Amino acid sequence: MGTFIPRQVYPHLSSIPRSYYLGHHAAGLSKMKSMVSQIDLVIECRDYRTPIVSRNPLFEANLGERPRLIVYTKQDLGSNFTNEDRKREATIRQWDAPSTSFFADVKSRSAISKVLEFARAHADHSTSLFGTRLMVVGMPNVGKSSLLNALRNVSLGKAKAARTGDQPGVTRKIGTSVKIIDGEEGRPGVYVLDTPGVFVPYVPDAESMLKLALCGNVKDTIIPPTTIADYLLFHLNLNDPTLYNMFSEPTNDIFLVLDGLARKQGRLKKGGLPDFESSALQFVQRWRTGNMGRFILDTVTEDALLERTELLKSYGGSMHQARKAAKQVRKEAYLNRN
Repeated sequence: MGTFIPRQVYPHLSSIPRSYYLGHHAAGLSKMKSMVSQIDLVIECRDYRTPIVSRNPLFEANLGERPRLIVYTKQDLGSNFTNEDRKREATIRQWDAPSTSFFADVKSRSAISKVLEFARAHADHSTSLFGTRLMVVGMPNVGKSSLLNALRNVSLGKAKAARTGDQPGVTRKIGTSVKIIDGEEGRPGVYVLDTPGVFVPYVPDAESMLKLALCGNVKDTIIPPTTIADYLLFHLNLNDPTLYNMFSEPTNDIFLVLDGLARKQGRLKKGGLPDFESSALQFVQRWRTGNMGRFILDTVTEDALLERTELLKSYGGSMHQARKAAKQVRKEAYLNRN
């Protein structure tokens, strides 16, 4: 057999949908904006594996009047804690300045303690008589509720206060305030508001939409599971083709991998045919839970964010702009086929 050559560019982009902006996203953002004057600090969650595409400019545009702490969740799913990872994190901190950035695994007490220390320090400068109020925001399914629960557990030793799930849309409304730090010496405590995830009106870059889908920021029904699995295979091959060797030898054909997975796990339909959709979801879930390699999907260099500044601006455009841009994409795709 010849030397395996992985794909260097992902080719199947023309049919990828570019939006997941739902009614409760718009309603949630509007409610957040109306409440921001009552908030002392905004904690914005982003996915460690997608430090560029999981940022939502709508938050800065609508909540930017408040100080902001940025927490990159799911560090344990994207980092191997090497010098290269630390160098990448230093670059991200430079991107986010003057806001402070933390990188966190919600199961790590030390990581959560750092966020609590930041919240306590911010509360020490508050003059409010009713306690310091924080608001946790972020794209769908980036770990907002999990972070809130971890803060509450580490600080107060209490059980979950917010529901969590492995698909977006679990939190659809802004909840009531949840205490995460007790008051002391006559000072009021620190409270957090959980909020629904808010997607962007339009994703102009189809590959960014695939990254968000792979990380679970859109429901698995929006893009065919076999497409998401194929995009994962593309990244696995670029990082380490042996990560899926329990199912297949190195290949660029996702259906060979899914066939191997289906037969190994008994995911077969009538006649012994592999259930490709079920196998694709399982394949993707293995990576999402850290059982098939840890790596990030975005390119992080000193110039990467500067190169994408104009693209990121269009992420926060209006629905009218989104529809106009989507129409243009469809027109270009049609012309390219003919």
